[in-house]
Amino acid sequence: MTFLSILCALLLEQMKPLRADNPIYAEIKRLAVRMETWFNAGDPSHGRLGWFVMMAALIVPTGLIYWVLLRYDLILAAFAWNVLIVYLTLGFRHYSHYFTSIQLALNAGDEAAARALLAEWTKQDTVGMEVNEISRIAVEKALITTHRSVFGVFFWFLMPLGPAAAVMYRVAEYLARAWNEPEHMRNEAFGLFAARAFYWIDWIPARLTAVAFAIVGNFEDAIYAWRNFAYRWRDEAIGIILAAGGGAMGVRLGTPLENAAKVVPADAGTVDISDVEVETLPGDEPSVRALQSTVGLVWRALLLWMLLLLLLSGAVYLG
Repeated sequence: MTFLSILCALLLEQMKPLRADNPIYAEIKRLAVRMETWFNAGDPSHGRLGWFVMMAALIVPTGLIYWVLLRYDLILAAFAWNVLIVYLTLGFRHYSHYFTSIQLALNAGDEAAARALLAEWTKQDTVGMEVNEISRIAVEKALITTHRSVFGVFFWFLMPLGPAAAVMYRVAEYLARAWNEPEHMRNEAFGLFAARAFYWIDWIPARLTAVAFAIVGNFEDAIYAWRNFAYRWRDEAIGIILAAGGGAMGVRLGTPLENAAKVVPADAGTVDISDVEVETLPGDEPSVRALQSTVGLVWRALLLWMLLLLLLSGAVYLG
Protein backbone atom coordinates (compact mmCIF):
# COMPACT_ATOMS: atom_id res chain seq x y z
CA MET A 1 0.00 0.00 0.00
CA THR A 2 2.87 2.38 0.78
CA PHE A 3 4.48 2.11 -2.66
CA LEU A 4 1.16 2.43 -4.49
CA SER A 5 0.14 5.38 -2.31
CA ILE A 6 3.30 7.30 -3.20
CA LEU A 7 3.10 6.33 -6.87
CA CYS A 8 -0.53 7.43 -7.16
CA ALA A 9 0.18 10.69 -5.32
CA LEU A 10 3.10 11.44 -7.65
CA LEU A 11 0.99 10.73 -10.74
CA LEU A 12 -1.84 12.84 -9.35
CA GLU A 13 0.53 15.72 -8.69
CA GLN A 14 1.92 15.51 -12.20
CA MET A 15 -1.59 15.80 -13.62
CA LYS A 16 -2.95 18.30 -11.10
CA PRO A 17 -0.18 20.09 -9.16
CA LEU A 18 -1.27 21.47 -5.80
CA ARG A 19 -0.66 25.21 -5.70
CA ALA A 20 1.58 26.49 -2.93
CA ASP A 21 -1.14 28.99 -1.95
CA ASN A 22 -3.90 26.39 -1.62
CA PRO A 23 -6.53 26.77 1.18
CA ILE A 24 -5.16 23.92 3.31
CA TYR A 25 -1.69 25.42 3.46
CA ALA A 26 -3.22 28.82 4.14
CA GLU A 27 -5.08 27.42 7.16
CA ILE A 28 -1.92 25.82 8.52
CA LYS A 29 -0.10 29.14 8.17
CA ARG A 30 -2.91 30.93 10.01
CA LEU A 31 -2.78 28.30 12.76
CA ALA A 32 0.98 28.83 13.11
CA VAL A 33 0.41 32.57 13.46
CA ARG A 34 -2.25 32.00 16.11
CA MET A 35 0.04 29.63 18.04
CA GLU A 36 2.79 32.22 18.00
CA THR A 37 0.34 34.89 19.18
CA TRP A 38 -1.09 32.73 21.95
CA PHE A 39 2.12 31.19 23.32
CA ASN A 40 4.96 33.61 22.58
CA ALA A 41 5.87 35.31 25.83
CA GLY A 42 9.60 35.49 25.19
CA ASP A 43 10.69 32.18 26.71
CA PRO A 44 11.99 29.14 24.76
CA SER A 45 9.68 26.85 26.73
CA HIS A 46 6.68 28.67 25.29
CA GLY A 47 7.90 27.85 21.79
CA ARG A 48 8.23 24.22 22.78
CA LEU A 49 4.67 24.17 24.12
CA GLY A 50 3.31 25.88 21.02
CA TRP A 51 5.17 23.44 18.77
CA PHE A 52 3.72 20.38 20.51
CA VAL A 53 0.19 21.80 20.59
CA MET A 54 0.25 22.56 16.87
CA MET A 55 1.73 19.18 16.06
CA ALA A 56 -0.92 17.41 18.11
CA ALA A 57 -3.69 19.41 16.43
CA LEU A 58 -2.58 18.17 13.00
CA ILE A 59 -0.98 14.78 13.60
CA VAL A 60 -3.55 13.22 15.96
CA PRO A 61 -6.56 13.57 13.60
CA THR A 62 -4.48 12.36 10.63
CA GLY A 63 -3.26 9.28 12.47
CA LEU A 64 -6.62 8.59 14.13
CA ILE A 65 -8.52 8.55 10.84
CA TYR A 66 -5.97 6.17 9.33
CA TRP A 67 -6.14 3.87 12.38
CA VAL A 68 -9.95 3.76 12.34
CA LEU A 69 -10.01 2.90 8.64
CA LEU A 70 -7.58 0.04 9.16
CA ARG A 71 -9.32 -1.08 12.36
CA TYR A 72 -12.56 -1.66 10.46
CA ASP A 73 -10.82 -3.19 7.42
CA LEU A 74 -11.69 -0.28 5.13
CA ILE A 75 -8.59 -0.94 3.07
CA LEU A 76 -9.59 1.08 0.01
CA ALA A 77 -10.57 4.03 2.17
CA ALA A 78 -7.25 3.79 4.05
CA PHE A 79 -5.42 3.66 0.72
CA ALA A 80 -7.30 6.75 -0.50
CA TRP A 81 -6.47 8.54 2.76
CA ASN A 82 -2.79 7.70 2.29
CA VAL A 83 -2.82 9.02 -1.27
CA LEU A 84 -4.53 12.22 -0.16
CA ILE A 85 -2.05 12.89 2.65
CA VAL A 86 0.99 12.19 0.45
CA TYR A 87 -0.49 14.43 -2.25
CA LEU A 88 -0.97 17.23 0.28
CA THR A 89 2.48 16.86 1.85
CA LEU A 90 4.47 16.44 -1.37
CA GLY A 91 5.70 19.57 -3.07
CA PHE A 92 7.37 18.18 -6.19
CA ARG A 93 5.54 20.60 -8.48
CA HIS A 94 4.81 23.50 -6.10
CA TYR A 95 7.69 25.64 -7.32
CA SER A 96 8.90 23.77 -10.40
CA HIS A 97 7.38 26.46 -12.62
CA TYR A 98 9.89 28.96 -11.22
CA PHE A 99 12.82 26.69 -11.98
CA THR A 100 11.57 25.89 -15.48
CA SER A 101 10.82 29.54 -16.25
CA ILE A 102 14.27 30.63 -15.04
CA GLN A 103 15.88 27.98 -17.24
CA LEU A 104 13.87 29.09 -20.28
CA ALA A 105 14.68 32.75 -19.63
CA LEU A 106 18.40 32.07 -19.37
CA ASN A 107 18.37 29.92 -22.50
CA ALA A 108 16.71 32.82 -24.31
CA GLY A 109 19.29 35.26 -22.97
CA ASP A 110 16.68 37.18 -20.95
CA GLU A 111 18.66 37.71 -17.75
CA ALA A 112 16.30 40.41 -16.46
CA ALA A 113 13.36 38.00 -16.51
CA ALA A 114 15.46 35.31 -14.83
CA ARG A 115 16.44 37.73 -12.06
CA ALA A 116 12.81 38.74 -11.51
CA LEU A 117 11.67 35.11 -11.30
CA LEU A 118 14.50 34.19 -8.93
CA ALA A 119 13.69 37.18 -6.69
CA GLU A 120 10.03 36.15 -6.55
CA TRP A 121 10.96 32.56 -5.75
CA THR A 122 13.71 33.09 -3.19
CA LYS A 123 12.60 36.47 -1.76
CA GLN A 124 16.13 37.90 -2.07
CA ASP A 125 17.70 40.78 -3.92
CA THR A 126 18.87 39.65 -7.37
CA VAL A 127 19.74 43.05 -8.87
CA GLY A 128 22.94 42.87 -10.87
CA MET A 129 23.33 39.10 -10.61
CA GLU A 130 25.29 37.45 -13.39
CA VAL A 131 24.17 34.28 -15.15
CA ASN A 132 26.44 32.06 -13.04
CA GLU A 133 25.05 33.47 -9.81
CA ILE A 134 21.44 33.13 -10.99
CA SER A 135 22.12 29.54 -12.03
CA ARG A 136 23.82 28.69 -8.74
CA ILE A 137 21.05 30.01 -6.53
CA ALA A 138 18.33 28.41 -8.67
CA VAL A 139 20.07 25.02 -8.48
CA GLU A 140 20.60 25.31 -4.71
CA LYS A 141 16.98 26.28 -4.14
CA ALA A 142 15.77 23.39 -6.30
CA LEU A 143 17.88 20.79 -4.47
CA ILE A 144 16.86 21.96 -0.99
CA THR A 145 13.20 22.33 -1.94
CA THR A 146 13.13 18.88 -3.53
CA HIS A 147 14.67 17.30 -0.45
CA ARG A 148 12.26 18.94 1.97
CA SER A 149 9.18 18.58 -0.20
CA VAL A 150 9.78 15.08 -1.58
CA PHE A 151 12.52 12.89 -0.14
CA GLY A 152 12.01 13.94 3.47
CA VAL A 153 8.29 13.22 3.11
CA PHE A 154 9.05 9.80 1.59
CA PHE A 155 11.25 8.81 4.50
CA TRP A 156 8.75 9.71 7.20
CA PHE A 157 5.80 8.26 5.30
CA LEU A 158 7.63 4.91 5.43
CA MET A 159 7.71 5.06 9.23
CA PRO A 160 5.09 3.19 11.30
CA LEU A 161 2.97 6.32 11.79
CA GLY A 162 2.58 6.57 8.01
CA PRO A 163 0.55 9.61 6.94
CA ALA A 164 0.78 11.20 10.41
CA ALA A 165 4.59 11.11 10.20
CA ALA A 166 4.55 12.72 6.76
CA VAL A 167 2.41 15.55 8.15
CA MET A 168 4.78 15.89 11.10
CA TYR A 169 7.77 16.34 8.81
CA ARG A 170 6.22 19.00 6.58
CA VAL A 171 4.74 20.94 9.50
CA ALA A 172 8.03 20.77 11.42
CA GLU A 173 9.87 22.10 8.35
CA TYR A 174 7.38 24.95 8.01
CA LEU A 175 7.51 25.92 11.69
CA ALA A 176 11.31 25.96 11.62
CA ARG A 177 11.05 28.61 8.89
CA ALA A 178 7.95 30.50 10.02
CA TRP A 179 9.11 30.97 13.61
CA ASN A 180 12.71 31.91 12.79
CA GLU A 181 13.18 33.43 9.33
CA PRO A 182 10.76 36.42 9.28
CA GLU A 183 12.38 39.70 10.29
CA HIS A 184 10.33 40.06 13.49
CA MET A 185 11.18 36.49 14.61
CA ARG A 186 14.94 36.29 13.98
CA ASN A 187 15.98 37.27 17.47
CA GLU A 188 13.05 35.62 19.23
CA ALA A 189 13.57 32.70 21.60
CA PHE A 190 10.17 31.33 20.60
CA GLY A 191 11.46 29.63 17.45
CA LEU A 192 14.55 27.99 18.93
CA PHE A 193 12.84 24.71 19.72
CA ALA A 194 11.15 24.51 16.30
CA ALA A 195 14.53 24.88 14.58
CA ARG A 196 16.18 22.29 16.82
CA ALA A 197 13.30 19.85 16.48
CA PHE A 198 13.44 19.99 12.70
CA TYR A 199 17.22 19.52 12.80
CA TRP A 200 16.76 16.13 14.45
CA ILE A 201 13.68 15.20 12.43
CA ASP A 202 15.62 15.91 9.24
CA TRP A 203 18.92 14.37 10.38
CA ILE A 204 18.48 10.99 8.67
CA PRO A 205 16.47 12.17 5.61
CA ALA A 206 19.11 14.80 4.72
CA ARG A 207 21.84 12.19 4.67
CA LEU A 208 19.76 9.71 2.70
CA THR A 209 19.09 12.39 0.09
CA ALA A 210 22.82 13.09 -0.14
CA VAL A 211 23.51 9.37 -0.56
CA ALA A 212 20.88 9.17 -3.32
CA PHE A 213 22.49 12.10 -5.15
CA ALA A 214 25.87 10.40 -4.86
CA ILE A 215 24.60 7.06 -6.17
CA VAL A 216 22.88 8.52 -9.24
CA GLY A 217 25.65 11.06 -9.94
CA ASN A 218 29.41 11.20 -9.61
CA PHE A 219 29.78 9.11 -6.48
CA GLU A 220 33.43 9.85 -5.68
CA ASP A 221 33.15 13.63 -6.06
CA ALA A 222 29.86 13.71 -4.15
CA ILE A 223 31.29 11.83 -1.17
CA TYR A 224 34.53 13.86 -1.28
CA ALA A 225 32.64 17.15 -1.25
CA TRP A 226 30.31 15.92 1.50
CA ARG A 227 33.17 14.80 3.77
CA ASN A 228 35.42 17.81 3.21
CA PHE A 229 33.12 20.78 2.68
CA ALA A 230 29.63 20.19 4.13
CA TYR A 231 30.64 21.39 7.61
CA ARG A 232 31.50 24.85 6.27
CA TRP A 233 27.84 25.78 5.93
CA ARG A 234 26.11 27.17 9.01
CA ASP A 235 23.14 24.84 8.37
CA GLU A 236 24.53 21.31 8.50
CA ALA A 237 21.71 19.68 6.50
CA ILE A 238 21.92 22.28 3.74
CA GLY A 239 25.70 21.83 3.62
CA ILE A 240 25.39 18.07 3.23
CA ILE A 241 22.79 18.26 0.47
CA LEU A 242 24.47 21.03 -1.52
CA ALA A 243 27.97 19.59 -1.17
CA ALA A 244 26.84 16.11 -2.23
CA GLY A 245 24.50 17.41 -4.93
CA GLY A 246 27.11 19.72 -6.39
CA GLY A 247 29.75 17.00 -6.28
CA ALA A 248 27.38 14.56 -7.99
CA MET A 249 26.89 17.02 -10.86
CA GLY A 250 30.44 18.37 -10.95
CA VAL A 251 29.17 21.85 -10.09
CA ARG A 252 30.46 24.20 -7.39
CA LEU A 253 27.51 25.18 -5.18
CA GLY A 254 27.01 27.27 -2.10
CA THR A 255 29.23 29.66 -0.18
CA PRO A 256 31.19 27.24 2.01
CA LEU A 257 33.18 30.01 3.71
CA GLU A 258 30.31 30.67 6.14
CA ASN A 259 32.22 28.64 8.72
CA ALA A 260 35.67 29.32 7.31
CA ALA A 261 36.88 30.13 10.84
CA LYS A 262 36.76 26.40 11.51
CA VAL A 263 39.46 25.73 8.93
CA VAL A 264 41.84 28.39 10.32
CA PRO A 265 44.55 26.95 12.61
CA ALA A 266 43.91 27.62 16.29
CA ASP A 267 47.28 29.33 16.66
CA ALA A 268 46.71 31.69 13.75
CA GLY A 269 45.67 34.53 16.06
CA THR A 270 43.40 37.28 14.79
CA VAL A 271 42.96 36.66 11.07
CA ASP A 272 40.76 38.26 8.44
CA ILE A 273 38.84 35.30 7.06
CA SER A 274 38.66 36.94 3.65
CA ASP A 275 42.46 36.74 3.47
CA VAL A 276 42.63 33.08 4.45
CA GLU A 277 43.28 30.76 1.56
CA VAL A 278 41.13 27.66 1.96
CA GLU A 279 40.52 24.76 -0.38
CA THR A 280 37.71 25.43 -2.82
CA LEU A 281 34.91 23.07 -3.71
CA PRO A 282 35.58 20.75 -6.66
CA GLY A 283 33.66 21.24 -9.87
CA ASP A 284 32.88 23.96 -12.40
CA GLU A 285 31.17 27.28 -11.90
CA PRO A 286 27.37 26.91 -12.28
CA SER A 287 26.03 27.73 -15.73
CA VAL A 288 22.73 27.37 -17.56
CA ARG A 289 23.64 23.74 -18.26
CA ALA A 290 23.71 23.13 -14.50
CA LEU A 291 19.95 23.67 -14.38
CA GLN A 292 19.39 20.83 -16.82
CA SER A 293 21.82 18.65 -14.85
CA THR A 294 19.78 19.38 -11.72
CA VAL A 295 16.58 18.16 -13.37
CA GLY A 296 18.30 14.92 -14.35
CA LEU A 297 19.82 14.42 -10.90
CA VAL A 298 16.50 14.94 -9.11
CA TRP A 299 14.59 12.58 -11.41
CA ARG A 300 17.24 9.87 -11.14
CA ALA A 301 17.22 10.19 -7.35
CA LEU A 302 13.42 9.98 -7.37
CA LEU A 303 13.51 6.82 -9.50
CA LEU A 304 16.09 5.33 -7.14
CA TRP A 305 13.85 5.98 -4.14
CA MET A 306 10.87 4.45 -5.94
CA LEU A 307 12.88 1.39 -6.99
CA LEU A 308 14.11 0.80 -3.46
CA LEU A 309 10.59 1.28 -2.13
CA LEU A 310 9.26 -1.22 -4.67
CA LEU A 311 11.86 -3.79 -3.66
CA LEU A 312 11.13 -3.21 0.02
CA SER A 313 7.38 -3.53 -0.53
CA GLY A 314 7.90 -6.71 -2.54
CA ALA A 315 10.06 -8.22 0.19
CA VAL A 316 7.48 -7.40 2.85
CA TYR A 317 4.67 -8.84 0.69
CA LEU A 318 6.55 -12.07 -0.08
CA GLY A 319 7.63 -12.39 3.55
